[in-house]
Amino acid sequence: MSVLTPSAAPPTGQASANMIAMASMLTWATGFPAVDYLLPVLPPVWLVAARMVLGVVALLPVWWLLDGPRALAAAPWRSAMVTGAIGFGLGAWLLILAQARVGAVTAAVITATLPVIGIAMEAAFDGRRVTHRLILGLVLSLAGGVMAYAAGLGRLTLGPGALLAFGSVLVFAWGSRRTTLLPISAIGRTTITLVGAAIATVLAAAASALAGGPVPDLAGFGGGHLAALVGYGVGALALSQVLWIVSVGRLGIGVASMHINIAPFYVMLLAVAFGGLWDWWQAVGAVVVAAGVVIAQRRG
Repeated sequence: MSVLTPSAAPPTGQASANMIAMASMLTWATGFPAVDYLLPVLPPVWLVAARMVLGVVALLPVWWLLDGPRALAAAPWRSAMVTGAIGFGLGAWLLILAQARVGAVTAAVITATLPVIGIAMEAAFDGRRVTHRLILGLVLSLAGGVMAYAAGLGRLTLGPGALLAFGSVLVFAWGSRRTTLLPISAIGRTTITLVGAAIATVLAAAASALAGGPVPDLAGFGGGHLAALVGYGVGALALSQVLWIVSVGRLGIGVASMHINIAPFYVMLLAVAFGGLWDWWQAVGAVVVAAGVVIAQRRG
C-alpha cells in the first residue's frame, strides 16, 4: 500500500485530509477533561496502560471485521509492535515523567515543536523540499501553539525534564511516520501499533507496582469513572488515533502535526460548552496555527 505524499495529493484530497486531522485533534481533546476526573483514582502510569488496553479492545474486532482474519495473520506484528511500544508507549511514558518534573505547561509547549521535528524527519528520510512557505507555516504553527498552550497558565520551567518531553515528541513523531509505512490498512496500522503500546505500558505499570509505586484506588472507582475511562480509551485514543494515522499518511507527519497545536482551543471550546470561560489568547493562537497549516500547503 503506497503512502500518499503531500506533493502528490490533489487539492480536494488535501482538504479532506486536513478535515480528518482536525477531527482527530477534536476527539483527542475530549480526553483532557477525563484525565482530570480519573487521576485521583488512577495513577498516571496505570491510566495510560488502561487507556491503551481499552483502545486495543475497541479496535481489534473492527479490524477483524473490516479486513478479515487473513489480514491479521499476515500483518507484520513484530516490527509494528516495536514501533508502537517505542513511538506510542515510550512516548506516553516519557511525557508523564516530563510533566512530573517540569509541569504540564512546559511539557505542552515542547509538544508544540512536533511539526518542526516532523518536517525535519521528512527532509532527512523522504527527500521533502523545505520551501519558504513551509518554513513560514512552521514558524506560525510553533508560535500559535506556544500561545495556545501557555495562555494564562504561568511561566515555563526548563530543566532535565524538558529533555524528557522533547524525547517524547521525538519518538512519537518517529512512531507516527513508521506506522504510515506499514503495508496494511489504516485501521490495521493503528491497531497493531497500539497492541505494542499496550503491552509496553502494562509492563511499565506492573513494574511500578512491584517497585512500590502508587496503585489504583479501586474503592473510589465508580460508574462515572468507568464511563470516563471508556470514553478516554475508545474515543480520545482509538478513534482519534485512526484518524491521526490516516491524516499523517495523506499529509505527511510535518503538516499533519501542525494540527496538534490547535488542540488547546478545542479543549477550551469544550470547557465553554460546560460553563467555562472563553480565552482569547487560545483563540488567537488557533487562528495563527491554522494560517500556518494553510501556508505550509500552498503551492507555487
